[in-house]
Amino acid sequence: MTYTEGKDKFIQSWGTLGSNWGINRTMAQIHALLLLAPESLSAEEIRDELQISMGNANMNLRALIDWGLVYKKLKTGERKDFFVAEKEMLEIVKKIIQQRKKKELEPLTKILDELSAVKAEDKESAEFVNMMNEIKLFSSKTDILLDRISTSDSNWLFGTFLSLIK
Repeated sequence: MTYTEGKDKFIQSWGTLGSNWGINRTMAQIHALLLLAPESLSAEEIRDELQISMGNANMNLRALIDWGLVYKKLKTGERKDFFVAEKEMLEIVKKIIQQRKKKELEPLTKILDELSAVKAEDKESAEFVNMMNEIKLFSSKTDILLDRISTSDSNWLFGTFLSLIK
């Protein structure tokens, strides 16, 4: 396999995986391209490499910046913006966890807080209240775990991971 074939395969695969993080394919492909780039790239270079529209490139670059996965980089003598990806994998994982938590877990917690006001008046409503409490407990523990992961250093994270798989 040539470098170009490997690069294309990685960009396509990372794009497919992006949907598992809750982002669109193009956003993940831009991220993959910037991960592989030895130097910062302009939006035009990204557009040309991925064969997407300028609007699509700009919209997804802004989203990647919001996620903290991509940063603007200024080049002396250049008027246009250049972009570089966060390349530290632990930081990437932390940023993805933080965003997924904000988009998925926090809204769920809010709904579960509202649903905890339901009164158990019969067998059916008692089962509902019990299930809501179980989900809320699991969500709370997940939230604590994700907070620890997103604020931990790599030594603690890998040490904990290794102790779990032994």
